[in-house]
Amino acid sequence: MAKLTKKQKQALSKYDPTQQYSLSEASNILKEIHSANYDASVDLDIRLGVDPRKADQMVRGVVALPHGTGKNVKVLVLCTPDKEEEAKEAGADYVGLDEFITKIEGGWTDIDVIITMPTVMAKVGRLGRVLGPRGLMPNPKSGTVTLEVGKAVKDVKGGKIDFKVDKFGIIHASIGKASFSAEKIADNADEVIQMISKLKPSSAKGTYFKSISMSTTQSLGVKVDKSTISGL
Repeated sequence: MAKLTKKQKQALSKYDPTQQYSLSEASNILKEIHSANYDASVDLDIRLGVDPRKADQMVRGVVALPHGTGKNVKVLVLCTPDKEEEAKEAGADYVGLDEFITKIEGGWTDIDVIITMPTVMAKVGRLGRVLGPRGLMPNPKSGTVTLEVGKAVKDVKGGKIDFKVDKFGIIHASIGKASFSAEKIADNADEVIQMISKLKPSSAKGTYFKSISMSTTQSLGVKVDKSTISGL
């Protein structure tokens, strides 16, 4: 067994990692055990009782966090010239088309979200090999392929995130920053959980929410008691 660091020992003195806590309690614990000297991300990990190999059990969606992500999300809009001003006014960091496609083909991926239009997806589609592995490929289901590019930019900048179950049946979502109040962390976590609850596939049998936990970057995880969450 790996030897515990001094910070880990201090964290374990403040809570029991084998116990489950309400969202409110878990959020307060995260605030107490966070010890990094930077504003770490708060991550929510949910293990679902689905088989992601089956298309009808692929859980994927978008949700607007009530308190945002706390991140300065860098947005690239790949659009036709008539939509460039709309994208810029909405707050996009980069706007254009061919020049950015060439840049991405050369390896540039210094962005967090790419928003594009259905009419240019033929051009954007060839970037799949670069963008796919990085989770940057625009998708209509996540609202990043749309004619309303301005609205999409504002949504993303305002705290809209997309999530997708991985091959192990787990959803990982960044829901804020360690500097957030415990109340804001709990609110954001609850919003994501409620949305995932609504997306339960009809073909999924047995327990849907297997486990829920929260952590900050480099911190130990805190288990969440799903029975304390309204609607589950």
